Amino acid sequence: MIPLNWYLWLSAVVFIVGVAGFLTRRNIIIMFMSIELMLNAVNISLVSFSSFLNDMRGEVLVFFVIAVAASEAAIGLGIIIALFRNRATARVDEVNEMRG
Repeated sequence: MIPLNWYLWLSAVVFIVGVAGFLTRRNIIIMFMSIELMLNAVNISLVSFSSFLNDMRGEVLVFFVIAVAASEAAIGLGIIIALFRNRATARVDEVNEMRG
């Protein structure tokens, strides 16, 4: 069986990659992908702790995180498409305000 700290290291590395992608890239799509990486890193740690403690609460919480990530991706993709149609760009630096 793989020890718990390996899963936690994997989760930390995936989370750091997500944070680095979010902070360094200015493309909205890559920023959303980085947020998804961070949410999946949290899911890895929740499942690993749940397995280590023989408790199902962490695995149930993962389903809620997946549901939030799916809704965030759907709403975010809609905003990105509307933004790209209006401004013809997907860069955050070029879009400083959104008006309806």
